[in-house]
Amino acid sequence: MVLIVDDIKANIIALKKTLELHDIDVDTAESGEEALKKILKTDYCLIIMDVQMPGLDGFEVVKILSGNKRTKDIPVIFLSALNIEKKYIFKGYETGAVEYITKPVDSDLLILKVKTFLKIYDQQRELKGIKELLSKEIIIRKEAQDNLEIKIAERTKELVLKNEELEMKNHELQQFSWVVSHDLNEPIRKIQIFIKIIKELYLADDAKAVDYVDRTIKSAERMQTLITDLLAYSRLSSQVKPEVTDLNEVLQEVLSDFDYLIERKKATIKTSELPTIDSIPSQLRQVFQNLIGNALKFSGTSQNPLIEITSELIADKSFESPVSSEGKFCRITVKDNGIGFDEIYLDRIFIIFQSLNDRQSYEGTGIGLAIAKKIIEKHNGLITAKSKLGEGASFIIILPLKYV
Repeated sequence: MVLIVDDIKANIIALKKTLELHDIDVDTAESGEEALKKILKTDYCLIIMDVQMPGLDGFEVVKILSGNKRTKDIPVIFLSALNIEKKYIFKGYETGAVEYITKPVDSDLLILKVKTFLKIYDQQRELKGIKELLSKEIIIRKEAQDNLEIKIAERTKELVLKNEELEMKNHELQQFSWVVSHDLNEPIRKIQIFIKIIKELYLADDAKAVDYVDRTIKSAERMQTLITDLLAYSRLSSQVKPEVTDLNEVLQEVLSDFDYLIERKKATIKTSELPTIDSIPSQLRQVFQNLIGNALKFSGTSQNPLIEITSELIADKSFESPVSSEGKFCRITVKDNGIGFDEIYLDRIFIIFQSLNDRQSYEGTGIGLAIAKKIIEKHNGLITAKSKLGEGASFIIILPLKYV
């Protein structure tokens, strides 16, 4: 809304009609005093003020408005027919007016200026609203940031405590494992010794009794293997520092351990050059032992076992990654021509105590591949298998060259 201030009513009426023709809302005041009262009660976009008026003149009114925080930004246009000298124009600008127009007035020019100031007022109002919204947003974000920092600090403290608690439990578990290892293995060893003594001294001539004793000894051996595998699985949680490892040496040690079984089964082992990586050698030795041991165990009877161990550098940590001489990962494949398995059971073979074969025909605890999977994951790697029933199996391992 525009406020017209003039002590001559005819001037007010003429100017009011001109503005209203252009759809501009208008209010009026016939003195400086009346104008001040209205300005304090109503928000005006623009004030068109006559300079020379009885009582408070236009200069005095604008000076009062300029000194008030609420009204100092209201634009004022001075309109005068008498005070047209430069000194009055300068005085008008000095008191805070945005424009000083002398009469006779070009109505088109006046309307253009009025519309310009109204547009500026709307833009300033919009900017003020945006500024207030931004200020609120900043406050809200600051509060959210403060709350987030508090929550992070609390969560960090909680994680530190949980980690300390976990380390303590791991330590207790290791102690428990050692006790279990001793207390369970010792009775089994004694059972094996005493049964063998009974067999040799008292049952040599009783074939049926010898058969029962042999079954008992085998059961004790299976129990001992189960305890050993369980302890190996539980110890994988302990923290061990990795070291630079030549996998060729690890593999040769494993093959050396299997010398007798390889010779007995007339197995052929083919190997390619394996990389040197950061690892925990004893754990990767266990992986190779499990995979090669399974390949020999599940070799079938139709042909001599053939086990191929190959390696290649690859670009990414992915089973389908392309070969790359500059790759930071290696893909190791242990392939055999044994009995294989149906791939619908792929997820099961890496779960502890899961076995796809008859344990009477193929001895085992069902822990070996679970141990292998846990070791590979501990090395930030991947393991999977491909197979068809009766056509052998391929176990594929992805390992980073550098332990991260």
